Amino acid sequence: MAKNKKKKKLPLVYQPVGFVLSWAGGALAGMAFRKAWMAIRHEEDAPDALDPDRGWGEILLAAAVQGAIFAVVRSAVDRTGAKAIARTTGVWPAADKGGRD
Repeated sequence: MAKNKKKKKLPLVYQPVGFVLSWAGGALAGMAFRKAWMAIRHEEDAPDALDPDRGWGEILLAAAVQGAIFAVVRSAVDRTGAKAIARTTGVWPAADKGGRD
C-alpha cells in the first residue's frame, strides 16, 4: 500500500525536474533547428509565418522541420528524465500510461 502512495506523489515531485528538463530541451531543440535550417536553406533565420516576402512552401517547410525537431527532442528529454527518476527511486514518474497530452 505504501508503494501506491509513492506512485501518486512522485509525479508531483517530478514536476520541477520535468520543468527544468523541458526548458533545457527547448533550448537544445532551438539550437538544433537553427543548425538544421542553416543546412537546409543556408540562411541564419527561418521564415516567420507573417513575413510577406516568403512563400507558403518555405514557411510550411520551416514549421514542419521545427515541429519535428522539437517533438523528437522533447520525447528524448522526457524519456531520459523518466528513466533517471525510475533508476534512482524505483518508481516510474508517470501517473498513468495514457497519451502525451
